[in-house]
Amino acid sequence: MLNKAVWIALMAGTFILAPLATASAQGTGKTVEMPGNDQDNDNDEAAKTTTGAAAGQPGAAAADDDDDDDDAPASGGAAAAGDDDDDDDGAASMIPPASGLKMMPNSELMPASALNGDQIGLPKVSLSSQIITPLVIGKGGDPYAVSAKDFVLRAGQPYRWDIVSEGDVEYKWHAPDFFRNVWNNQIVIADREIHMDGSPAWLEYDAKGPITIQFQTIRPGRYDWYVEGLDKDHDMRGTITVVP
Repeated sequence: MLNKAVWIALMAGTFILAPLATASAQGTGKTVEMPGNDQDNDNDEAAKTTTGAAAGQPGAAAADDDDDDDDAPASGGAAAAGDDDDDDDGAASMIPPASGLKMMPNSELMPASALNGDQIGLPKVSLSSQIITPLVIGKGGDPYAVSAKDFVLRAGQPYRWDIVSEGDVEYKWHAPDFFRNVWNNQIVIADREIHMDGSPAWLEYDAKGPITIQFQTIRPGRYDWYVEGLDKDHDMRGTITVVP
């Protein structure tokens, strides 16, 4: 009986003192750890470590991004330089008149198909239009002067050609056989485009200025151009030879 009474007294003391100990711990700001909390604490530490590492990653990503940004302008500069080179090459490849090519003596007596574009110095065939040196009629204000008479082109090549009037008279520029033996793309006058399903009859100049013709040569041949209505003393004519 005595042991039972002691045991009851101890249990009663435990129930009375336990809430007091908990309240005292809460008042001092201490955490009362219960068995099994060690695993939760470990998880919390791991989470803090992961968060810290993640917080450090944006800095590294930013550093990588800065490097990429530094490289990008260099690439753009290289592209711009490449574009400048292309433009310069295009200007340098302007097709000269026949007098500026390596024409053989008496080549005008040979069939056009017997001439070789590589041997006389014509550029290789390309997909982009090559620019022909402008033909100027009425050059320098002389109504019957021309800048050049004979031109040589390569078959199968797109071209752009300015035919310019500098004279104070009216001109009708003809090249009927030439226009019938090329594919005519368009005629441009002061940024106004004329698209055709066939060949033009002639180009007429009532005032000074250029007319641009864009075309692709098809078959070799030698074709005449001339200005209509002039006498023998003021004749304005020449040839356009298309070679393989």
